[in-house]
Amino acid sequence: MASVAFLGLGVMGYPMAAHLKNKGGHDVTVYNRTRAKAEQWVAQHGGALALTPAQAAEGKDFVFSCVGNDDDLRSVTTAKDGAFQAMKRGSVYIDNTTASAEVARELAEAAQERGFSFLDAPVSGGQAGAENGVLTVMVGGDQAAFDKARPVIDAYARMVGLMGPAGAGQLTKMINQICIAGLVQGLSEGIHFGKKAGLDIEKVIDVISKGAAGSWQMENRHKTMNAGKYDFGFAVDWMRKDLGICLDEADRNGARLPVTALVDQFYKDVQAMGGRRWDTSSLLARLEK
Repeated sequence: MASVAFLGLGVMGYPMAAHLKNKGGHDVTVYNRTRAKAEQWVAQHGGALALTPAQAAEGKDFVFSCVGNDDDLRSVTTAKDGAFQAMKRGSVYIDNTTASAEVARELAEAAQERGFSFLDAPVSGGQAGAENGVLTVMVGGDQAAFDKARPVIDAYARMVGLMGPAGAGQLTKMINQICIAGLVQGLSEGIHFGKKAGLDIEKVIDVISKGAAGSWQMENRHKTMNAGKYDFGFAVDWMRKDLGICLDEADRNGARLPVTALVDQFYKDVQAMGGRRWDTSSLLARLEK
């Protein structure tokens, strides 16, 4: 059993922290910006509540975070009352936020100066993956820190991989989102085309999903897309945040992402339609408006 803190109890962090407590059997202290959410978590799962990230991190072997963006991450790490002010030497900070590779490298350097390790460890699998403890975790950082943290991360993961040095986890997550954006747009156009052609979409998907066109998105989203229901996962607002990170990084490293840039604008159209909280498969709604 390890001594663990978890910072950020949103739709992902809340169940992830629960797996660390219940499945992993760890001693967990939680912090959330909205205190009522942390109180609810403790009432449901036990453990302890901290009033600041620093208080949560003090004396812990591992500190996890899952917050919104780069600025939110800095606020719980290096800001006044942030976790970095209280972490003990030799401990490991594991960040599950989808953020920039730049902030990951910045925090890894700051952690090293203070005598502990930092791993950027964004996740894929969405809310359902978090709730079921089957997330894919893409990690950047030092091998020794990864080896130390992996048995703890396993509590909420199905797949955990070290991708390279600091920032490599975030870069891998960017590739994940780039691939998803293209897949969802292609699936949306396929379903839209099939409807216009008068085909039975269920029959079509039953056949083509067994061949080269098959994908997780097709298998898990075609029914809800065909029914015009878009309340089943990762929100458009979050996807646009992630694609913005991808496009910013591409500007820095010289990568060309024409499809990603186009799909990002399509999601902007979905937001304008009132679909900010619809799931990412709602690209079909834009075609059908």
